Amino acid sequence: MATPSDNKVFLIAGGAAAIVVAVALALWFGRGAAPTEPPPASKGGLTVDVAEAPSLESTRELRCFVAGRFVGMATLTQCAERNGLATDALDVGIDETGALAAAPTASLAPPPTEPIEMVEAEPLPDMPPATDAGQPVAAPGETCLRHVGGDWRQVSGSMSLSACIQALYSGTCVRPGDALYGRWGNTTLRLVPGRVERSENNADFRTLVEQDRRCNLGPVN
Repeated sequence: MATPSDNKVFLIAGGAAAIVVAVALALWFGRGAAPTEPPPASKGGLTVDVAEAPSLESTRELRCFVAGRFVGMATLTQCAERNGLATDALDVGIDETGALAAAPTASLAPPPTEPIEMVEAEPLPDMPPATDAGQPVAAPGETCLRHVGGDWRQVSGSMSLSACIQALYSGTCVRPGDALYGRWGNTTLRLVPGRVERSENNADFRTLVEQDRRCNLGPVN
């Protein structure tokens, strides 16, 4: 027959065991918490630029686009061969599916025709400070235009090249094969993955400004 002192011992031992089990369960379930940060691919945007293309594993396959169409999985070299181009002529980055893809520069967005008529201008930036005579100081430059929705829209009637590029493309990235177009005077501008390019004939483009992964623009060359 158990005495009152024996019952107290059993109660204390049982309470201690219950506490140990509760702590162990809390540690077990706590360590399995799922991360709240989405994987990089689900965020969209570019993660690989053209400059890094040669560092890709030669056997790694990516989504290949030819003439604006997805043609299947291929290595970077195979995709370049299918397009009849060198590997450095392909833009490499994350497409709308979140997968690594390669496509010829601006193959999904060829240059638009040069502007003839413009629709209403975009809101103008703040006016420059006034002179002693009360007249605003005119900023030297050319007309800056943005191509959107099939139309050319005026960003500013007089803007420097650097300011025009910042107004058009600052904080903006595009996916492989895509492009955004603008005009500065008689010069066509286009944003492609990793860089802003310029052309005086609306056909032959060369790099004007480099762009990093965060969509920040470098100095104008």
